This record gives sequence, C-alpha cells and structure tokens, in this order.
Amino acid sequence: MNNFKYSDTNKRYHTLDYFYKHKFHSKVFKVSLNAGFTCPNIDGKVGFGGCIYCSPSGSGDYAGNPKEDLIKQFNTIKEMLHLKWPKAKYIGYFQAHTNTYAPVDVLKEKFESIICLPNVVGLNVATRADAITDECLDYLEDLNKRTYLTIELGLQTIHEETTKLINRCESLQTVEEMVLKLRKRKINVVIHIINGLPFETKEMMLETVKYLNKLDIQGIKIHMLHILKKTKLEELYKQKPFHVLSREEYVDIICDQLEYLKPSIVINRITGDPNIDDLLEPKWLTKKFCVLNEIDKELVRRDSYQGKKSDN
Repeated sequence: MNNFKYSDTNKRYHTLDYFYKHKFHSKVFKVSLNAGFTCPNIDGKVGFGGCIYCSPSGSGDYAGNPKEDLIKQFNTIKEMLHLKWPKAKYIGYFQAHTNTYAPVDVLKEKFESIICLPNVVGLNVATRADAITDECLDYLEDLNKRTYLTIELGLQTIHEETTKLINRCESLQTVEEMVLKLRKRKINVVIHIINGLPFETKEMMLETVKYLNKLDIQGIKIHMLHILKKTKLEELYKQKPFHVLSREEYVDIICDQLEYLKPSIVINRITGDPNIDDLLEPKWLTKKFCVLNEIDKELVRRDSYQGKKSDN
C-alpha cells in the first residue's frame, strides 16, 4: 500500500501535477516559449559554443517559434494543449537559452506580456545562476509578489571535472550563492541535473542528488543525457565513446536518487522526450511513458518512495 504523503494516486514521488492540483485546485500546464534570448556561454561573456549537449535551439526544442511574437507563440501552444485539458490554467515557461540574460526593461516587456493573459497563474524562467544581476533580482522579487514565479537554474552535476568536460563555464559556488539570493527574496527555485553525463559513475550521480538536499530548493528536474546530432557531444561520443545508460540502469539510478531526495522537493521532470529525428543515443528515451511506468514499477517492487533514505 502506498502511504506516500505527497500523492493521491499510485505515485511514490512528489509529482508536479500533484503539486499544481493542490496549489491551484485545477489542472495546470506549462506553455513553452522562446523569447529569442542568447546565453553568456555562447556569446563569449563566460564561454563560447555553449554546453556540449545543447542543441541549436538552446534546450528549446519544444518551445514556441522565435520568429513569432510571444503572444502568438503562447496562443498557438495553448490551443494545442487545450484539446487535452480544456479547463486548465497556464504557466508561461520561458524555456529556450538563458531567460534573464538581457536588460531588465527587456525582461519586463516579455514577462509582463504573458502574466497579464487570462488564466495565467505563473511564470517559470529557465536561466543560469551567473546571468541574474542584482537589478534583475529586484525585478524578480516584485514579479514574485504578483504571480507564481519559479526560477529554474541549470546545475547538471556537482562534479568539477564533468563541469569542465561539458563546457558548463559556471561554478558550483555560483549556483549555491544564487539559490541563497533567490530564497532570501522568497522566490522558488528548481534545479536541473543530468544523469548519464560522460564518464560519471552511478555514485557520482547519487552524490549530486544528496548535495541538493542541503540547498533550499523547491523542485528538481532530472534529465537523461541526450546525445543529439550536430552537437559537440556527438563529436566527443564518436571520438571517445563513453557508456550510455540503458533504460534499466537509468530506472535503477532514478529510484535510488528518489530514495535519497527530500519528499518535499517537487519532481518537475524525471526523464526526457527528445525529438527522434535529432537523437543519436539513447533510443529508448523516445518511449517516455514506458520509462515512467518502469520507474513506478521499480518503486513498487522495492516497496520504496521518495525520501525513504533522506533525513527529512
């Protein structure tokens, strides 16, 4: 029998769907947007070329069309999702590239245009910890008082050797300090991590999750590494092949990570769904619901749940 605190279904981890339903008393879906930003790790401010796994769209493969204005992007994607959830509310998700990497007046123009739309209950803003100025923090604090704001920070791993290999060009300390600054202003934080990064062991992936328990974060996104075509990661994989996790290995690692992760941390994502035409490896990632089902079955088999081995 599942007695996990943050579930009213058969889930044994704290899903985003559960969190939204209990917070907003409604189905809520994210509308992914591309606001046309770039990244300090692309334009030379901190590095060139971006992270080696990043696609040309800057992790915005399912975001809107950047050639269209944000309102048109929003309405196009909203109408598609409405076919499945006709009575849902929305969160605008600024997804592609680094969405605080611009002057504050530019951010205001873009963010305010979305939060004023009917039934928009919040914003999620994906960015880097090194791309949030003090002036930006002041604006985000004000924005947070007017809508449900979540800042998503890429971390990917706590291991410095991997960070250098993937050309992250950002230190763990920078992320730590930004989490503190955001939380001081009562802004919610979601951290992104990636399983299966080149040459990382299972223990290294578990160490990343154990570390996150020490941070005041409200959510986590766990990705499986996508080796996408036409990326520097593809070049590395062909020149110096590294082990790509099997679906069984991934499910085992995810379930271990969930056991160590505090139950209050909301699981915003637990796998990925890359475009099959762009994907080199692993092919099993294209069967997202199969992966989710295997995670559920493994937790049942273990009679386990999120936080079983955590201190909270």
